[in-house]
Formats: sequence, C-alpha cells, structure tokens
Amino acid sequence: MIAEDSVLLRIGLVKVLEMAGFEVAAETGDAEGLLRAVEEHRPNLALVDVRMPPGFTDEGVRAALMIRQQWPDTAVLLLSQYVEERYAADLLATQTGGIGYLLKQRVADVEEFVDALRRVASGGTALDPQVVAQLLLRRGGGPDPLERLTPREREVLALMAEGRSNAGIAAELVVSESAVAKHINNIFAKLDLPIADGDHRRVLAVLRFLDGGPA
Repeated sequence: MIAEDSVLLRIGLVKVLEMAGFEVAAETGDAEGLLRAVEEHRPNLALVDVRMPPGFTDEGVRAALMIRQQWPDTAVLLLSQYVEERYAADLLATQTGGIGYLLKQRVADVEEFVDALRRVASGGTALDPQVVAQLLLRRGGGPDPLERLTPREREVLALMAEGRSNAGIAAELVVSESAVAKHINNIFAKLDLPIADGDHRRVLAVLRFLDGGPA
C-alpha cells in the first residue's frame, strides 16, 4: 500500500516495489484514501508520506498512528522530505516494531531502501541515519541514561536505532560480530533492561535512545 501525493514519486515507488517482488495492493494520494485502502486490503506494509493533502502538515503521521492502533498487523514506513525526528519518536513510543522512518532521498539507493522495507514488514524498525544523528545532537544538559555508555557503545546503539542487524553493524564499524554482540550485551546491562528475548531488548534499548521508553 502506497500513500504519496506526488504522482511521479508514487509511480516510481510502485515500479521499485514491483521489481523487488512486492505486490502493490493499492495506491493513493491522501490520508483518507490510505485509511480506506488499508481497511479494505489489510496490507502487510503501508508506505506513507508524512505530509499529504489537505493541510500538508502531519496527515500521514496521524494516519500511520491510526493504522498501527486499528490494524496492528500492518507495518508502516513513513517517508519525509526533511528530518522531523519527533514523528519517529511518536510512532516508536506507541509501538515496538513494524515501524520505519526514512528520508525520500533514500529511495535512490534501491537495494538499501528495499532492505529497509523488508525489515519493517517483518516486524523490525528502520530509522534514517539523519534522524538518528538529530536525536544525538538534541541531547544535552540534564541527566542522560545513556551517559553510562562508552562512545563505541553509543555508536552501536545508534546503528541499532537505524534497524541494522549485528552483521550490518559489524560491517559498518569494521569489527567482528562477536565484538558487536559484546557491545550490545553491555548496552543492555548499562541501561538496566529486563531479561527478555533479544529482539525485545533491542527495541527497548532503541526506545530508551529515543526517550520513548522507561527511564
């Protein structure tokens, strides 16, 4: 399911998805059409523009929140022209998976974009690196639960927030996967995260990173 008011971009997204093996159930240019189509088709994934008619403000975000509440089996990946990290935080504050937020420029890297789509559709997360960078810069002053982390552990957590796997983090930092696993276990311990399955603890760590999880 694609919701994008730019006809040219919408056509391009349809072509990219179909070439990657996705079936596009429906496409629309506004939030109301998106909600009707999701109710009708119940897609695995909705690709949603942040700003759509009539107001071109946060119509896509509000529709995405409604989709996650009413049809939780439908994952949502938001596309935005600019970095607006509060929208990613709003979504992640209410859901722990099946959420993505990318800048539209990422579509140009088809392989990476499709990988993010598959990750979100399978229940994971995908945050744009620029959004993660903004979140890091926003921090400053006052107590920070992440101050216990080393610079390398913060790097690893930032890449986790982007939705990278252990293998992806290892490739990015040019270290072994065992080193990444050790850093992640240290992050869990330093953030006092409860014992749970690995995927759930990763999400909790990312929520802590976004100030959306428990303090």
